Amino acid sequence: MASYLGGQPVLILPEKVQRYVGRDAQRMNILAARVIAEAIRTTLGPRGMDKMLVDNLGDVTITNDGVTILDEMDVEHPAAKMMVEISKAQEDEVGDGTTTAVILAGELLKKAEELLDQDFHPSVITSGYRKAAQQAYKILEKIAKPVTKEDNKLLKQIALTALSSKGSEIRGEKLATLCVDAVRQIVQEVNGKYKADTDDIKVEKKTGGSSADSLLVKGIVLDKEVVHPGMPKRVEKARIALLNLALEVKETETDAKIRITSPEQLKSFIEEERKMLKDMVDKIKEVGANVVFCQKGIDDVAQHYLARAGILAARRVKESDMEKLAKATGGKVVTNIRDLTEKDLGTADSVEERKVAGEEMIFVEGCKDPKAVTILVRGGTEHVVDEVERAVHDAVSVIAAAIEDGKVLGGGGAPEIEVSKGLRKYAETIGGREAIAINHFADALEIIPRTLAENAGMDPIDILVQLRATHEKPNNEFLGLDVTTGKVVNTFEKGIVEPLRVKIQAIKSASEVAEMILRIDDVIAAIKLEKEEEEKGKSPSSPPGMEY
Repeated sequence: MASYLGGQPVLILPEKVQRYVGRDAQRMNILAARVIAEAIRTTLGPRGMDKMLVDNLGDVTITNDGVTILDEMDVEHPAAKMMVEISKAQEDEVGDGTTTAVILAGELLKKAEELLDQDFHPSVITSGYRKAAQQAYKILEKIAKPVTKEDNKLLKQIALTALSSKGSEIRGEKLATLCVDAVRQIVQEVNGKYKADTDDIKVEKKTGGSSADSLLVKGIVLDKEVVHPGMPKRVEKARIALLNLALEVKETETDAKIRITSPEQLKSFIEEERKMLKDMVDKIKEVGANVVFCQKGIDDVAQHYLARAGILAARRVKESDMEKLAKATGGKVVTNIRDLTEKDLGTADSVEERKVAGEEMIFVEGCKDPKAVTILVRGGTEHVVDEVERAVHDAVSVIAAAIEDGKVLGGGGAPEIEVSKGLRKYAETIGGREAIAINHFADALEIIPRTLAENAGMDPIDILVQLRATHEKPNNEFLGLDVTTGKVVNTFEKGIVEPLRVKIQAIKSASEVAEMILRIDDVIAAIKLEKEEEEKGKSPSSPPGMEY
């Protein structure tokens, strides 16, 4: 990049810099974003296909979960990375709808490119898109139906809709019931509003059996074993001490040497260590605990004393698990053994070590009104278990979103068609070039029902014509596509239901990233060092991230 003064070049940027300006920059960025959207488009809906991803270590992931696919892909192009960020934002905010958000962003950029080719200024397009998105939220809010924590049937339908987009081996009413029960258990009312923190639902996975063998434990399952063979493997009416400390003799704070010159001194030193450990165990016995979960280590001698006292103990329990144990059992995590009192103990009907898939696990069950629970996920192979875990995460997230917001929509592309219809009417009130951008936004929304139809092997044009015609009549806002029958049905009555938050967040993420990419008219990219390029086996002259 250089300017010329009196015939002499004035260098502004280093020699090895690639620069793309104006339409070239926009075309390059839009192409990169659309490639990402097209890559995962075939995974949308109950009839969507899976992707097999193999990393550089040879590990295989088989999934149709949008955020997992994009996370595993080694994306180079900066605009494509923005699309990956959309899916992560959608995942963090709602937990589902990641594929929808990315496909929609890709289609918005495609429609914007058509306008750019007609000499529309990017600012006009982004302004129109912004107005369209704001109006879309209002339309969705207007057509949304109420749902409550007690509406078990509707919550189950929301879970089944989320699960149905996964593989056929995952579909099942049992998983949906487990997810609904888990979320309803951990919901808390704060200032008159429901709050469901999905972090309080622990998902443990073990291969073996099928996804139908998954179970909900109203307590916590730890992937740990009892530390000493002499300890009981099952304790009824458990009184649980939660310790964030080491049941070991501490080293001194400062560097110190202990000089022992006779066997008697050594003996008294060992005896003192034993006494310190015994005092710790005596303190645990004194407060009435018969189960100990320790975040740090437990000395062999302490294990011996605990076993003699008939106390079940596990060590090196993760901090996150300790927090969940406290919420489930009503106990308090103690950091100093001297501070341990009877009030700090948690309670459970039973604590038991069981073998699951050949490995020991500790089940803390029968907690009184636990505010943390565990879903133990099973599946025939490791790949299936991983996909079931992702499906459970999505289902739990959408149920929590529905309970928190108290609003749901019919699925099957129905809300997109209804919003599209509303935006076309809204465009008439705006006029000018922005109205054309709003109409293109409306057209872009139809990519969702179109893709659902394509992935189910149907004619997308016939389906779109049917949907548009039926939505012109009043009170048909939830008429959408049932991909199992190939017919246009009332998706809300059919049980194809999604939380309002999924749709609003998808439109929000997609429109914002489309606006951001459209406003870029200059890309200045430093070329990677030749050494790095040679290691990758590429020519150093190729611009970064141009491999699609």
